[in-house]
Amino acid sequence: MHFSLRGWFTALCLVGTLTTQAQLAPPKQITLDDIWGRNAGTFTPRTVQGVNWMKAGGFYTTLADDRVVKYSITDGKAVDTLFDARTVRAGGQVLSVDDYQLSADEQKLLLTTAEEPIYRRSSRATFYVYDLGTRQLRLLSQGEKQQYATFSPDGRKVAFVRDNNLFTVDLATMTEKQLTTDGKRNEIINGGADWVYEEEFSMARAFEWSPDSRRLAFIRFDEREVPEYNMQVWGELYPADYKFKYPKAGDNNSQVSVWVADALTGQKLRMETGAPAETDIYLPRIQWTRNPNLLSIRRLNRLQTQLDLLHADATTGKSAVILTETPVNTLGGQPSYVDLEFTDDLTYLADGQTFIWTSERSGFKHVYRYDMTGRLLGPVTAGNYEVLALLGVDEKKQVAYYLSAEVSPLEKHLYRIGLDGRGKQRLTMNRGSYSANFSPDFAYYLLSHTTANTPLTVSLFRAGAPDAKPLRVLETNENLRRRLNLYPLSAKRFFTVPIPTGERLNAWMIRPVNFDSTKRHPVLMFVYGGPGSQTVKNEWDSRDYFWYQMLAQKGYIIVSVDNRGTGARGNAFRTVTYGQLGKIETQDQISAAKYLKTLPYVDPARVGIWGWSYGGYMTSLCMTIGADVFKTGIAVAPVTNWRFYDTIYTERYLKRPQDNPQGYDENSPVTHADKLKGNFLLIHGTGDDNVHFQNSIEFVNALVAAGKPFRSFYYPNRNHGIYGGNTRQHLYQMMTEFILEKL
Repeated sequence: MHFSLRGWFTALCLVGTLTTQAQLAPPKQITLDDIWGRNAGTFTPRTVQGVNWMKAGGFYTTLADDRVVKYSITDGKAVDTLFDARTVRAGGQVLSVDDYQLSADEQKLLLTTAEEPIYRRSSRATFYVYDLGTRQLRLLSQGEKQQYATFSPDGRKVAFVRDNNLFTVDLATMTEKQLTTDGKRNEIINGGADWVYEEEFSMARAFEWSPDSRRLAFIRFDEREVPEYNMQVWGELYPADYKFKYPKAGDNNSQVSVWVADALTGQKLRMETGAPAETDIYLPRIQWTRNPNLLSIRRLNRLQTQLDLLHADATTGKSAVILTETPVNTLGGQPSYVDLEFTDDLTYLADGQTFIWTSERSGFKHVYRYDMTGRLLGPVTAGNYEVLALLGVDEKKQVAYYLSAEVSPLEKHLYRIGLDGRGKQRLTMNRGSYSANFSPDFAYYLLSHTTANTPLTVSLFRAGAPDAKPLRVLETNENLRRRLNLYPLSAKRFFTVPIPTGERLNAWMIRPVNFDSTKRHPVLMFVYGGPGSQTVKNEWDSRDYFWYQMLAQKGYIIVSVDNRGTGARGNAFRTVTYGQLGKIETQDQISAAKYLKTLPYVDPARVGIWGWSYGGYMTSLCMTIGADVFKTGIAVAPVTNWRFYDTIYTERYLKRPQDNPQGYDENSPVTHADKLKGNFLLIHGTGDDNVHFQNSIEFVNALVAAGKPFRSFYYPNRNHGIYGGNTRQHLYQMMTEFILEKL
C-alpha cells in the first residue's frame, strides 16, 4: 500500500489550514529566539495537562500552581480544592509540588516534592501524605529521599524504594517497615530497574502491590557482574568520576529474580522463572492478575527470540508458562525477534477467567482474547494494519477501545469493537492523529487531535454516544493559530519515494515559502530511521518543525523519509533490517536522496542530511557509504559502532557481537571513516549516559587516522538530550550557521 503525490493526503496538505502568505501583512520571520531562546513559548501549543479521572467519570483532578483541584468534566468548573500549598504548609514552609497521586478510596493525596531526575525515567523525591478528611499533612519518611512511592490499593500503606531497598509505611501509625536489606549501589537493586531495563524496557519502578494490599511483588537486580562505565564530570579543579553499571552488547547483564513479600510480616518468597541455571534472561514485566494470589510475569531469553507469559502462585512460588510468543517469519528467512512493547497491553478482566493479549503473530499487531490457562478464545481485531495501542476495555459493555493505523500508517484513529470481534466502529473521521483518555467507568473520554499543519485540539465525548458530538471543547489553541497566521509558514506535504525493490517509502516535504518550481533549491533531509520508529506522521510536530520553517524561509527544502525498518507497516517491513542494522536503512536514504535529485526544483549538488542518536548514526553512514550523494551532514550524539551500545537494544536487532561480528563492523561508520566526503559536523555531550561520548571519540580517531577533514563540537556534562540553560539555542545556532555555510 502506498500513497501517490496526487492522493488525498497531498490534497489535504495543499488545502491546508495555514493562512497563505498573500493574506499576511507584513509576514514575521521565525528566529531561534522564538524556538529555543527568550521567546521560546511563541510556538508552544497549550494542552490539557495532568487530567486524573476520579472513580465517577464526571470528575477529574489536576495540579497547577501547587494546587490540586477537582473539576466537573461536563462544564469544566472547579468543584473543590483538594490541596493548596499556600494554605497547607509543611513546618511553616510552602511546598513546591511536582506531582501527586490520589489514593484508590480518594481520601488521601501523595505529594511529590523536591524531585531530582536520575536517568530518563527515574527520580528521587521527598513525599508527603495529605489526608483530605483531617486536612493533616505528614512527611512520608524521615530518611533520605525516596523513589517510586506508591499507594497500596486500599490506601492504607505506601511502598517506596530508598538506597536500593524496598520499604512500606503504615499510614495509620506512620510506621516504616524495611522489606529488603541487601540493596547497595552498583550491586543489588530491589524494586527499581537497573539502567538498561529503564532505558530499553521503559520501566523504572519494579514493584507492584497485590490487589488485596497484602503483598508486594518486586524484581531484584543483581548487577555485580555488570561492567561499570565511567564518565568524567567537569567543573571542579579535578574532574569527578561518575561510575554506573552499563552492559554493552555481549557483556554480562544483571541477574534478575522475582520475589513476593508479605507487607505485614516481611516474609519473602522467590517465584519460579525457569531452571536454576537459566540466569541469562530478562524479566521485564510483573503484573498481578485479578486473583491476589496469582502473579503474571513476562520472560524473555537473552536474544529476545522467545517471550513467555508465566503465572506464578504467590503462596508457593510455583509457576507455569501460559503462552509463548516467537518471531513472525514473514520474510522466508531466519526468525528475528519478539518485541516486548507489542505485549504491553496485557489486561486481566474482572471475571477472573479471561485476559486480553496483543501480539503480531499474524504479521501485524492485533488484539486477542485468552482464558487463564492460555487457550485462545479468539481474535478481537484482525487485518493488514497495526493496532497501535489498546486504550481500555469496558467490561460492562464487553467492548474494547483502541488506536490503529488502519486508515494509513501515517495516522492514528480511535476504534471501538466488541470483545467477540464484532461491531467494529471507527470513532474519528477527520484526517490526522488522535489519542484518547478514558474515565475509569468508560462514561467519558478526552479526545486529542492534530494534523501535520494544525495544532492540538482537545474535546470531551460521552463514550458510546451515537451522534459522536463533543460535550465541550477544552482546548482549541486559538491563540496559537492566530499567532501562526502572522508567520509565512509552508505546509508539510506528504508523498512517497520509490526504491529499487519496488516498494515506496513514506515521506514529507516542507518547501520554501516563496517556492518557485523553476528554480533549483538545496535540500536538507532529516533522518531517524531506527527499528519501529516514525518521523513521517500526519500529526503536529515539536520545535524542530519551526526550525525547518525558519530554514524554508531561507530557501531550503526540508525532507524526511521513513526507510525500511520503521514502524506502523507490519512485521515484515520492520524486521527486514534484522542482523544488519544500518545497511538497508542507509541504502534507502541514499535512494531517497537520488530520487530527490531528479526533481526539477532540487539542486542535485546541494543535498544534505542530519540526525540525532540513531539518526546521527544514519547521517554518519550516509556521509561515508553515501559520500558521493550528500554534500553536507550533521550527526548529533551518534552511535558509531553497536559494540559500544547496550545489550537489550542492540542484541534485539543484531544478536551478540560474538554471534554476528560482521553485523556490527560492516555497518559501522568507524569502519567506513576513510570514505568520508563533503562537509561533516559531529556533535556530542560528554555526559551522555545513553549513547556514550566514546562513540564520537572512536569515530574522530578513525577520521583523523584517515586524514579526513571535519568539524566537531562537544557539550560538557550534557546528556543525550543536550539541553539546559542556553544549550539548545547554542546547538541550533551552530547547526544553522553550518547549514547556511556548507549547504
